[in-house]
Amino acid sequence: MAHHRTTTDVLIVGAGPVGLSAAAELRRQGVHCRLVDRLQTRLPYAKAVGIQPRTLELWDRMGLVRAVLEAAVPLRGQLAYVDGREQGRIELAMPSEVPYGFAALPQYETERLLEQYVARLGTVIERGTELVSFTQDRDGVTARLRTASGADEELRVPYLIGCDGAHSVVRKGLGLSFEGGAFQEEYMLGDVVADWDLPHDYAIRSTRLAADGSTGDGLVCIPLPGAGRYRMSMKLPPGLAASLGAAPAAPDGVAHGLEGGRVPSLADLQAVVDRLAPRPARLSGLRWSSVFRISHRIVDRYGRGRVFVAGDAAHIHPPTGAQGMNTGVQDACNLAWKLALVVRGEAGPALLDTYDAERRPVGEEVVGRTVRHAVRGIEADPEDRRTLLLREAQLLVGYRGGPLSGASYGPEGAPQPGDRAPDCAGLRTPVAGYPLRLLDVLRGRAGHVVLLYGSGGAELAGAAAAAWTVGGLPAVAILAADAEGSAGPSAWPEDPSVPVYRDAAGEFGRLYLPDGATGFVIRPDGQLGARFPLAGTAAALSGYLRALSVRRDTPLRDPVVA
Repeated sequence: MAHHRTTTDVLIVGAGPVGLSAAAELRRQGVHCRLVDRLQTRLPYAKAVGIQPRTLELWDRMGLVRAVLEAAVPLRGQLAYVDGREQGRIELAMPSEVPYGFAALPQYETERLLEQYVARLGTVIERGTELVSFTQDRDGVTARLRTASGADEELRVPYLIGCDGAHSVVRKGLGLSFEGGAFQEEYMLGDVVADWDLPHDYAIRSTRLAADGSTGDGLVCIPLPGAGRYRMSMKLPPGLAASLGAAPAAPDGVAHGLEGGRVPSLADLQAVVDRLAPRPARLSGLRWSSVFRISHRIVDRYGRGRVFVAGDAAHIHPPTGAQGMNTGVQDACNLAWKLALVVRGEAGPALLDTYDAERRPVGEEVVGRTVRHAVRGIEADPEDRRTLLLREAQLLVGYRGGPLSGASYGPEGAPQPGDRAPDCAGLRTPVAGYPLRLLDVLRGRAGHVVLLYGSGGAELAGAAAAAWTVGGLPAVAILAADAEGSAGPSAWPEDPSVPVYRDAAGEFGRLYLPDGATGFVIRPDGQLGARFPLAGTAAALSGYLRALSVRRDTPLRDPVVA
């Protein structure tokens, strides 16, 4: 018999990297959530393996990045071979101001680290618990769960997030369309060790030309932690496809993802490697293998009412460029900080409409780009190599022109509201004997932060007081590199609650291009919320808070995790 109770602010369905990221951000913002997953245990598959620099920046602010860096391996580029001869090399070297490069980490390790993180914040995955159905009304969502024991539970929650993958129950329950198509080819994946002498920190792409000179089959190998270990992908040979049996029909028409019942053997993988690899290699240490299919689809909207979708529940596409999981993590972070403000009563429900407005255009671009690259290669995009690299790193994701990006201010080429807030190095304090990065300053701060750039303590202190008075926003002062007397006490605000850093290397000034004394609002997801002259701090922040539909009697305090 079902019983009804309200015990949490947000129910998250699906405990993959996206659902875990949503839980992590909500808990970091002081919001209680329940995280359920129908699977009894974490799957041992290296489905998503690429970690983008932008994702590492988000995990840095959460305080998770060190654990990821210790577990991951670097991905420095890709070597391309045709008929065994190297034909091209892509170097994934980032500009010096970008703090992280590309990395590879199997999905089960990413999930393990995120699971440990959210557990420390008080949320444990409820395994074997399935969302059966839900309804919503003006005041909340009623969800029917089936627990691991088989009992039914009826749960009343203010909000529901579906991070339950390509076959999402939440998406179907909302009645969202999921338009797109599917690739006819079938592929197989394997997590194996190869004993060749190729550099392990490069992905390998190897093809053989057909008799008519056209490109035949291809082999793609992505490095994983462990000596010589890779996740290999290749087309499923027709003969093997027949022996493994017909592909199961997708009951919802979405043919996407792993097919657990069709399992190629190590010998099957070895046969393809013998034919396509650029070097002779003996495979060993098979952890798992599977057949998978690829679709490309996106929802018509990212939510309705009090229910939202994120990650594969909202968009699926080819794995080209390792964009899927990373895009889903950004979905989760974008939604979570907005939900937190609304749940805490610090913003109106209209703020939640900006989730679809900001994230769905990103999803549409990613789906289109990955399909284009899968069919015609990365050369299909005419952008210069640096722009292509930054886009693949997801460092160009922005929301200019969106509902939360206010007026531009400053010189041409300066970061504007909606853009990613750049990191920078060379920040100094009077006490530390070493320089800090801006990420060091922002790490652990869960809410909005106002950066105030100027040359003197009085103007910085006045702007910091205005930020607190108008919106309860914590401020950090950045003294200009050439501030007169900046080594002396007159240049530093007297208020001890205002942290002060000196732009000793001038890198903040070079990257943010302040127009004299300038203020910047950094959103919880690391995007620039506002940019304004320091003299107009109160007016600019009042305008930004109005855009958030913030209640004027409830300022944005930095949340404290309960």
